[in-house]
Amino acid sequence: LDYQHVQVPFEITLWIMLASLAKIGFHLYNKLPSVVPESCLLIFVGLIMGGIIYGLNDKSPPVMDSDIFFLYLLPPIVLDAGYFMPSRPFFENIGTILLYAVVGTIWNVFGIGFSLYGICQVKAFRLQDVSLLHNLLFGSLIAAVDPVAVLAVFEEIHVNEKLHILVFGESLLNDAVTVVLYKLFRSFCEMPTIKSVDIFAGVGKFFVVGLGGVLVGLTFGMTAAFTTRFTKDIRVIEPLFVFLYSYLSYLTAEMFHLSGIVAIIACAMGMKRYVEANISLKSHTTVKYFMKMWSSVSDTLIFIFLGVSTIGENHEWNWPYICFTVIFCLIWRALGVLVLTFFVNRFHVNTITSKDQFIIAYGGLRGAICFSLVFLLPDFHRKKLFIAATTVVILFTVFVQGMTIRPLVDLLAVKRKRESSPTVGEQIHIRFLDHLLAGIEDISGHWGQYYWKDRLEYFNSKYLQKILLREYDQPKSSIVLLYEKLERKHAIELAEAGQLGHGPSPPALLRSGFLCSNDDRTVITDKKLEDTLNPNVLENIQEILARNLYRIRRTGPAYNRHTLPGETEPMEHAKEILILRHKSL
Repeated sequence: LDYQHVQVPFEITLWIMLASLAKIGFHLYNKLPSVVPESCLLIFVGLIMGGIIYGLNDKSPPVMDSDIFFLYLLPPIVLDAGYFMPSRPFFENIGTILLYAVVGTIWNVFGIGFSLYGICQVKAFRLQDVSLLHNLLFGSLIAAVDPVAVLAVFEEIHVNEKLHILVFGESLLNDAVTVVLYKLFRSFCEMPTIKSVDIFAGVGKFFVVGLGGVLVGLTFGMTAAFTTRFTKDIRVIEPLFVFLYSYLSYLTAEMFHLSGIVAIIACAMGMKRYVEANISLKSHTTVKYFMKMWSSVSDTLIFIFLGVSTIGENHEWNWPYICFTVIFCLIWRALGVLVLTFFVNRFHVNTITSKDQFIIAYGGLRGAICFSLVFLLPDFHRKKLFIAATTVVILFTVFVQGMTIRPLVDLLAVKRKRESSPTVGEQIHIRFLDHLLAGIEDISGHWGQYYWKDRLEYFNSKYLQKILLREYDQPKSSIVLLYEKLERKHAIELAEAGQLGHGPSPPALLRSGFLCSNDDRTVITDKKLEDTLNPNVLENIQEILARNLYRIRRTGPAYNRHTLPGETEPMEHAKEILILRHKSL
């Protein structure tokens, strides 16, 4: 056997296969997902595998490499979250999200760090050798709310859209704060003396990391949109550009020591609107399902390796320090949410209820980000203590908080997510109110969110769409554009359901006034049609059209390596669908 030749890809494939089988087994028993979050089961499977590896080899199982996590496993999850994130609620609550992500994270870091330093001064605990800087360094990594854990739990409990976007948006954007503070305190620990200039440099670096990540992401997002403008004749590579530019934005940001997570979110949200207008329907479906599959595999591997890496001899069990770490994480998280929400509610009409505040505080789950950061710590005599404390906090938040958050949501009767999508009338009224409020803000001289949204939409229609969209017409009213978008979406749904192969409806035939045959064309008025055509004649006409009208489209095109079957004349097909639907109204 030449196992060494295929060892790495073979073992990677086996791990992915194990993770996928675990997910299948988890969902076979219908009652289990309603009680235990999927992330808990995967960590439990990892603990069993780690115990087996430790028992067979009598040594610690391999630890999840931090580079593998940050460079290969995390980007697909964040890309999926950013690409499919509802942009309207995100930007409507961007101020609150930034307040929680920036101020809230700084509050947690210093609160936990100073509290643990106070515990270390108790002589009975024998922790006097842990300095204030080391406690602040530990606080910077343990305060990070993990987007992977939050996404895994909150997608299963289906809370209302605002609550979900606040918790998930915070967990995504606090990465910039966490990484900057982590690197800042880590450099301080290595300095013989700390000067005031170093502190101001650290504050400036925080803004550079966040804003630089946004700039890098938007640059690659616009480039991706511009590239897809020229893929009309080679459709098969359209999905590739979505993934390549997104991943390049993440790697470029990390290369310049900026926030990769912020960069990939900005890239995904920036390019989605233009890319989807340029690529074909099949390319859009490919992007959607491959992105979901890729993020699901990464998510599964992360939680399994969390469990595997927990087993081993790289822990120092000082239970007072570990228990107080869990307590301080809960206390400072709750205090931060209460204080910040008090100020948020003073300036908002749609306030955050006390029930939602409790879920936000309780939903601060820790996960793989802090687990990876703790293994990146420089070697010092208390590193194993920090690893043990981080492991316990992750297991506590994922198992205890993750398993009890669903019953608490039911007990508190927290508002749930709306199951049905808004109707055409509701969406048009929402857009109408946006225009109305933008006009009111403009007249009153108040530059609020609706005013800036209207300005950005004007800039987009006047400049960006002309550059980034392949087929750009003169700008129409946004209400008309919304209606056309909904009509197109409905036509696509009909096409996917296979309901377009039956010809137009009888009302459409009656109103169209045209009957076509191979020999001649007869024009008949609506009145004559209604008088002369009985239901049997209409049925025969419909059957003839069903056989002949779409016959050309059913004919498979000649093989072309650059296109997929059914890609010929997609715009003409969609336009005809819309015309037939309009005539049948």
